Parts: sequence; C-alpha cells; structure tokens
Amino acid sequence: MSDQRDLELAWRRVTDWLEANAPVSYASLLPPAPEHTIEAADAQLRQYLGFGLPAELGALWRLCAGVEHQYIEANEEAGEVGSGAFLPGGILLGPADALRARLPETGRGDAWGGAAVVPWLTGDEAGPESGYYVGADGVGRWSLPDNLACDKPDFPSIAACLDAVHCTLTQGPADAKGPDVPGLVWGCLVWDDPEAPSLDDALEHWHPVH
Repeated sequence: MSDQRDLELAWRRVTDWLEANAPVSYASLLPPAPEHTIEAADAQLRQYLGFGLPAELGALWRLCAGVEHQYIEANEEAGEVGSGAFLPGGILLGPADALRARLPETGRGDAWGGAAVVPWLTGDEAGPESGYYVGADGVGRWSLPDNLACDKPDFPSIAACLDAVHCTLTQGPADAKGPDVPGLVWGCLVWDDPEAPSLDDALEHWHPVH
C-alpha cells in the first residue's frame, strides 16, 4: 500500500504543477483506465509472456490512462508541440499502446528476450521505438532493437522517476534529467536541449523553466 501511496503522491505533485504552470499539458491527461482494461492487460501478459502487469503501472493507469494531445492553433502549421509529451521520456502509454509495443508479433519471437518489463513512456508515438520501461527491478530506458536487456534501471520505481521530474521542475538544476531541460511553450511543458534543440518554429516561443 505504501508503494501505491508513494506513486499517487508523486503523480499528484507533477500534475498539480502542470495544472498551475502548463494548463494545456494538464488538459491532455486522460481519465483513469477502466478496471477491466487493466485486468485484460495483465491477462494478456501472463498468457503470451508468462508474467503479470507490474503493479505500479496498473496503479498509474488507475490514475490516468494516457494522454490525448490538445489542439493548439499556434502549433497548427508546424505541429511540433505535443501537449501530452510533458515527461522527459515522452508520452504516457495507455494499456493498449503499452501492450502493442511489448507483445510478440504474430509468428515471431519476443524481441525483448523475455524480459519481464512493460514500456510506459515513449517519444516515438507513431510506433514506439524507445522510452522508459518498468519492471520488478525498477524503471530504465529501452530502445529497439539494441537496448532491450532492461537490466540497468535508472530509478527504483515510477514514483521515484516522477519525484525526480518534479524536483527538476521546482528546484533544478534544469539538466538534472539530462541534456533536455524543461521549458514552457503555448501552455505546454516541453523538454528540449538548448544546445541542440529539436524544436524548430516553436523554439522562439519556448522558455526554460529555470
């Protein structure tokens, strides 16, 4: 129960910050996932991979089932800013997208080599190719096809990862999570590297938090 409480507190800290400082990103949050959807995800993982849904990920989906990018008129032409990509690892995957990235393709083996992990963040929305995973050992980075061992976690839990995000937002230093630093543009929280920005037309409107 304490682990779930830690997650709830960490999630609320981040989302409260969004509500106060990045309202368009906050508006991107989806409602909690239905319990039957979470149970189905657990059943599919057990059936096809032999392990269940990480409890902490199920608890997160009971708070939020992912994100839906909001329409931003100023962003219409370039389409660079995804309002739901407010975490440094990208967007929060909902149950369907997380399983789609993890379950073996029909007729093929498991590209992840049986690692008992599930992806929960990705920056590649068209077809997840990298991001953060969560498993019994914690939270770490994954990428296709060369980093799927998932044996070098960066954080002991999703809660710890979210706490690090909140600490970076409120206390700094800005680069505590790596070269990408938090900034605000059009009511959205967007992480970018000032030395090698990925933003183009939106960059002149993006202002670092620190």
